[in-house]
Parts: sequence; structure tokens; C-alpha cells
Amino acid sequence: MADVSHRPGDISGHPDASEMRERYARMLQTRGVAAVEELVILAGIYAAVSAWTVHFSAAKPELAISNLIVGLGIAALGLCMSMVPERSQDLNFVVLFLGVWLIVSPWVVSRDAGTGAILSNVITGACVCLFALVAGGLLMSKSRNTV
Repeated sequence: MADVSHRPGDISGHPDASEMRERYARMLQTRGVAAVEELVILAGIYAAVSAWTVHFSAAKPELAISNLIVGLGIAALGLCMSMVPERSQDLNFVVLFLGVWLIVSPWVVSRDAGTGAILSNVITGACVCLFALVAGGLLMSKSRNTV
């Protein structure tokens, strides 16, 4: 019968020890990036429901639909980026552009959007842009440290 009991000891003799250490170090390096990407998810969800939260969905339905589509897109991209943060640097630019669209969309989509809709979109878009820039900066600094 095989001996499968746990023996305390050093794992340094394991054939995959160096690979496991490298994988664990990469995971720890991208932990902060994943936290920022989770904020992107929350901002995207807020952007999607903001028309009904701020109550401009009936007055400006075209802006409400724009916010819904862009917000769901931001949330989906944030989810993808939080799942694999080390491969998400290119998606940060897309999130940045969507954040800029949130900022300018009250004037592009709807001529007279109203103060609540403008403030909601500008603040949410600025937060999305900030989160995308922070995540991109963290990824760039981590990639420089590993090279």
C-alpha cells in the first residue's frame, strides 16, 4: 500500500518549485490591478443604470440608451480585465475611450441633457478614465519590474 501521509518538509526539492514561485509572484503583482478593474465594473454598472437613478430616462431616452450600452460595455470589459489583468493592457485604452465618450455624450447625443445627466456622465466618465489610467500605469510599472 502506498504511503500518502503528510510529511512536513521543504518543498524546494519539488521539480516545479521555481515555476510555482514565479506564477505566485505574477499573481501577487497583478492583485492591485484587479482591484482597480473591479472599480471599473462598478462604474460601468452605475453608468448603465444612471439614467434611471438620476431620472432622465423619460426626458432623454437616447442618452439613456447610450449610457446603458456604454455602461454594460465598460462593466464587461472590467470583468474581462479583472479575470486576466496581466493581459488587459490593450483593453485599458478601450475603457479610457468609453470613459471619454461618457463625458462628451450629453452634448453629442442630446443637445439639452440637463444638469443631473451632465453631472452624472461627467463624474462617471472621469472616474472610468481615472481607473483605466491607474490600471494601465500599474500594469506598465509591473511589466518594467519583471523585465
